[in-house]
Amino acid sequence: VQLVESGGGLVQPGGSLRLSCAASGFTFNTYYMSWVRQAPGKGLEWVSSIYNDGSATYYADSVKGRFTISRDNAKNMVYLQMNSLKSEDTALYYCARPAKLSDGTWSYELRGQGTQVTVSS
Repeated sequence: VQLVESGGGLVQPGGSLRLSCAASGFTFNTYYMSWVRQAPGKGLEWVSSIYNDGSATYYADSVKGRFTISRDNAKNMVYLQMNSLKSEDTALYYCARPAKLSDGTWSYELRGQGTQVTVSS
């Protein structure tokens, strides 16, 4: 399994970025996919998820209305369009293939190396 993120960078507050994730090594169109992030000195934070067929999407309250997750199953790609970026969005962003644990929570251990997003003027 391999997940490779790209598209991060430095952007001013209010700007936009589009993150991409190339997936390989598994049957992509059968898996729920997610984006998670980790800000400096903080733990991993779930950002967004999308059903295997793209029929449903979910967002953290902190990004709802600003971020859009999408996927292209023909290309084995997941995307995160980020608009109206804020300084608090600064983090290392990971594409993840989540796994549901026995207690009902989700694990995001299977993720890529991440792409850095820095929002600063």
